[in-house]
Amino acid sequence: MGWRGRKHRLDGAGKRRNPVRWLIATGVVLLGAIILAATLTIISFRDSALENHRREQENRLVLLTRHYEKEFSDLDRVQRDISIHLQLAGVVTPERFIELMSTTEEHIRLKAKLNSKVSSTLNILDAEGWLINSTQGRPAVHVNFGDRKYFQQLKDAGGNANEEVSELILSPISDQPRLLFARRLMGPNGEFLGVVTRHVAPEQFQAFFATVSPSQDSTIALWNETFTLLARFPHVNDMIGKSFTPDVALSRIETSVKPSTLIHTGIIDGRERMSSIQRIPGFPLAIVASTPLDRVLVDWYAVRRVTVIAALLAALLVIGVLYLVIGQVRQQNQLSRAQLKLERERLRKAINNMTQGLLMFDADARAVIVNQSYLDMYHLPRDTIWQGMPLREALAHHRINGACDGDDLDTLSMKVLETVKTRHARTISLNDGRVIHLQCQPITDGGWVVTHEDITERHRVEERIAHLAHYDTLTDLPNRALFHKMLSQELGWISRGQQCAVIYVDMDEFKSINDSLGHSVGDALLTEVAKRLKDCVRNTDVVARLGGDEFAIVRTDLKNRDELVDLMERIHTAIREPFECLGHRLLTDASMGVALAPQDGSDLDQLLRNADLAMYSAKADGRRTYRFFEPEMDARVQSRRALEHDLRDAIAGGNLTSGGFEVYYQPLLKLADDSISGCEALLRWRHPRRGVVSPADFIPVAEEIGVINQLGEWVLTTACKEAAGWPQDIKLAVNVSPVQFRSHTLSIKVAAALAASGLAPARLELEITEAVLIRDDEVALTVLHGLRAIGVRIALDDFGTGYSSLSYLQRFPFDKIKIDRCFVTEIAEPKGSSSIVQAVVTIASSRDMITTAEGVETQAQKELLRTLGCTEIQGWLFSAAKPAAEIRALIEAHDAKTRAA
Repeated sequence: MGWRGRKHRLDGAGKRRNPVRWLIATGVVLLGAIILAATLTIISFRDSALENHRREQENRLVLLTRHYEKEFSDLDRVQRDISIHLQLAGVVTPERFIELMSTTEEHIRLKAKLNSKVSSTLNILDAEGWLINSTQGRPAVHVNFGDRKYFQQLKDAGGNANEEVSELILSPISDQPRLLFARRLMGPNGEFLGVVTRHVAPEQFQAFFATVSPSQDSTIALWNETFTLLARFPHVNDMIGKSFTPDVALSRIETSVKPSTLIHTGIIDGRERMSSIQRIPGFPLAIVASTPLDRVLVDWYAVRRVTVIAALLAALLVIGVLYLVIGQVRQQNQLSRAQLKLERERLRKAINNMTQGLLMFDADARAVIVNQSYLDMYHLPRDTIWQGMPLREALAHHRINGACDGDDLDTLSMKVLETVKTRHARTISLNDGRVIHLQCQPITDGGWVVTHEDITERHRVEERIAHLAHYDTLTDLPNRALFHKMLSQELGWISRGQQCAVIYVDMDEFKSINDSLGHSVGDALLTEVAKRLKDCVRNTDVVARLGGDEFAIVRTDLKNRDELVDLMERIHTAIREPFECLGHRLLTDASMGVALAPQDGSDLDQLLRNADLAMYSAKADGRRTYRFFEPEMDARVQSRRALEHDLRDAIAGGNLTSGGFEVYYQPLLKLADDSISGCEALLRWRHPRRGVVSPADFIPVAEEIGVINQLGEWVLTTACKEAAGWPQDIKLAVNVSPVQFRSHTLSIKVAAALAASGLAPARLELEITEAVLIRDDEVALTVLHGLRAIGVRIALDDFGTGYSSLSYLQRFPFDKIKIDRCFVTEIAEPKGSSSIVQAVVTIASSRDMITTAEGVETQAQKELLRTLGCTEIQGWLFSAAKPAAEIRALIEAHDAKTRAA
């Protein structure tokens, strides 16, 4: 906008405490407190979990060390008992020691001393290391242990009777690892007499460890002071008896008289563990209990997850409450400010969203208000018209756009000041072609308001409406109203010795294209036809579309009739070229009628009527041609319209039999054995007044007025019911009109007729002409394949006439080719058509197709066709078309005759 206002501030607003900031600060503090509390809680729970597990694990370790301290002390008791026994027996020499300790009585005494819960073996070795007695069996195995390290260590120990050695050995007797405990046996004077040993299997420790282990993840292991793993649960084969480099836990074996706990990485599995270690008092052994740290903290993980979720929910609650409170506070602030600006904003929006440009001046002829629509309308920058700008400068910007010109700015300003005193309106045209409507309204204080409205589009619409009133919307050709006006003007020149011609052009079978491919394709075809018609005429001629598929041409300044013939030949040549319409390749044609002025009439209505009669005469003569008006055409047209009326009446009741229609059947003769191979169904119409009407007369009319589908469906249904009663080897042939073929329901109707009659699909043969394939061969081939899927046979009728193309035989495997009668008639002539028939038969035979010759009327024709290899014949030579009752009798009689022969 070009108007300017002052900015206002709320006094003291900046001095007051901002409640939003205070709330945000409070929220931050609360969130910090929640995070801190959650963190402390999680840390506290973790410390508690670690402490509880440490306490439980150390208590378990104390029980184990006490248990094994007692168990291992049994060997000391055994040693003392043996020493007392030796003293009482007076044993002072090694020989006496061997004599006494190798007896059966001593074997029994040793076994009695094994009262431990831990299964073990007691052995007695003499001073040379020979095994002299054992609880494992009697007599003892003759084995020497004198070279063993523990034996040498005890033998060389001197007078220390309390020294005990323990190590993991491989038993020479059982060949299994055993944990050995050994003590020295001495005489009264300290002489070395032998060694008492105790062997314990590591499995005994592991089994006991398993009973006290809290979980499968926890481990309990027995180590000696040389860091050798003696027993472990869970058991690890490769590790038992192996010495390890001491880690932070094993390094405490010598000093851990009491339980010692630490967190470290396991030396065996590499997992982070909490391990407790305690030495067994009096023995060079220690027990290590260990649990994976993640197992220790499993409950803590759940507590941590719950704590974090609770903290997040609390934080979300705080944030949500703060969001709602802050939103409410801000909303209140916004409402208070919005209330102050509301009226001004409403006025601004109303002015800037007007469709008209608005420019307001005060009594001093200075700009007060200018809206955005005004600036956009004249392509002016935002601040071009500013508040207080004099009228003269504003008019200067108008002049740039061509809104005002002629006078100088001072004179123009004076004229404006005179005119604004009263209400008035005017329309101006800008340099860019736009049309602007100005409305001036004076105001009470001496100023005025001018609205500027861009009415360019409205102006164009009015012009377009005027154009549409005289031109066709699809082709942009003159419509019927303008054509009549232009023809009337041209007829005015006839009195001066000039002549002209009116040509009616009607597209042949356009309705079928429109119905089968859709109106969009039909419209595209009409547009292309209009272009080609315009290309065929001179600039002085008139081409108009009268409606539907009808066009009209006015040939001006006509010199002679040959000129018209040449024009219509050019039109036919142009229209017969293929059209590409929305992906469809279409072929079409036209029927044309010509009326000359003044020869055929100088009155507008009379001339148009005569051109119309000539066009209908061209259609009646087979279409795709042109006719000049002749007086007798009126009678022919009236006769054709009467036939059309009678045909509608005959079909109107729905009962075609009562309307005079009847199906005749003409047999087909197989040349190989002269047997009847099938019959062709032919429609006949017996009119009560006209008598028998030729199909050549009423079938084209039925196609044109759109009743051919009804007739064709009735023929198909009636013929199928009749053929169902014939012998199984006799087929039925039914003709299908191109109009029927383009119906999307043809396959459904064929299937329904077969189902209702019970006729086998292989016995039905549908005959189509090449006209079916010409319109849109891709669509036609799709329909043909659909019919083939039902099981019916397809025959190509009238082959060799019209627009025959061998590509059709390649693209679709027809079952039969019917050779047109025009080739059969001259087949026996010296320069006749036998070579053409031979070529067709050869082509058909190479593609496994049957050939049927139509119109065979002489025996010579029949024999020649047999010689040429034709499969079947059809014609009056054998039989004309007959009613149903007669054809049944003919089939039975011929069948009997053939069997008798």
